[in-house]
Amino acid sequence: MSTSVEPAEPAESAEPANSADSAVHQIAALFAGEGGAEYLGEPVTQAQHMFQAAALAEREGASPALVAAALLHDVGHFTGAVHGRDLMAGRDNRHSHQGADWLAAWFGPEVTEPVRLHVAAKRYLCAVEPGYFDKLSEASVYTLSVQGGPMSAEEVAAFEADPYSADAVRLRRWDEAAKEPDADDPGFEHYRDLLTKLVRP
Repeated sequence: MSTSVEPAEPAESAEPANSADSAVHQIAALFAGEGGAEYLGEPVTQAQHMFQAAALAEREGASPALVAAALLHDVGHFTGAVHGRDLMAGRDNRHSHQGADWLAAWFGPEVTEPVRLHVAAKRYLCAVEPGYFDKLSEASVYTLSVQGGPMSAEEVAAFEADPYSADAVRLRRWDEAAKEPDADDPGFEHYRDLLTKLVRP
């Protein structure tokens, strides 16, 4: 007498088997989870802030890699050992480096290095561009003081010599502008395909 066995249903929580899909799945989970938290004293959530930065990059015709960097620039606030809340408490969490290092598991330097340099770009612009400091929000002024303040002349020269400094400066400008509570920006699904294509094999 034969018995039939029904095939097991796949677990709903299982991650995609494909490496690119798995990477994007993990990133999406961050946006859906901690991304919904307050963005360090600004009137938007962390996810809204990053969606807005990516939308601004798209509107300016940035490359797919730079759009991805704009979308992902603040993931270091909740992927490292030191949380974004620590930054607001006066302890630099080096979120630019934490985020870039985390993203390097999947993306090349054209994505990770503008992320790594976006805090340095704020310090750079405050040092070289008259009036830039006055554009900063109150929270951004505070974090600037924690992150080292405007660059010295030596730091400016070193920053300008970095091959990704120009992209980082563009990202920084979108970063400062991406704090509008009523902005109508696309959600994560809008960027899923772009991210998937950028994941390294």
